[in-house]
Amino acid sequence: MSVAIYPGSFDPITYGHLDIVERAAAVFDRLVVAVLRNPRKAALFDEDDRIEVIRRAIAEELPPEVGRRVSIDRFDGLTVEAARRHGAGFVVRGLRAVSDFESELQMAHFNRKLAPGIDTVFFMTALEHAYLSSSLVKEIARFGGDVRGMVPAAVAERLQSVAAGWSADPTVG
Repeated sequence: MSVAIYPGSFDPITYGHLDIVERAAAVFDRLVVAVLRNPRKAALFDEDDRIEVIRRAIAEELPPEVGRRVSIDRFDGLTVEAARRHGAGFVVRGLRAVSDFESELQMAHFNRKLAPGIDTVFFMTALEHAYLSSSLVKEIARFGGDVRGMVPAAVAERLQSVAAGWSADPTVG
């Protein structure tokens, strides 16, 4: 059985992420979407919120056969350690543009050095989602922009609920 892990902060998950989930689930027998607690980033949503939104997005936005192949977990620390815990032989990473490749390649080499039995597999995000990033989605939402075409309904609802507490000052929220 081929198992892959798709790590990320997913703060929030976008249609670009879901595109990668759907395509990776078609390639591997089992895919673990692993929500990272990243101490370098101040998350908008806590891990429980992100996991709930991801569950809902997969159930509402993707075919049922995808949901049957995907599980969601949380982790901190090294991606390869999370992969080992799940018996994953592959790390899935999405690439939006050439600019993503350099840092992703470096991370893949580090992971390969730390865990020679775990390979990184890159999926190019579909062209219609290549412009998306969680950071930009949050910024657009922060300034009252419509993010419905960028994120699943579950995310748009959560962003709308927190937007009420934001001000136009980008340092707030």
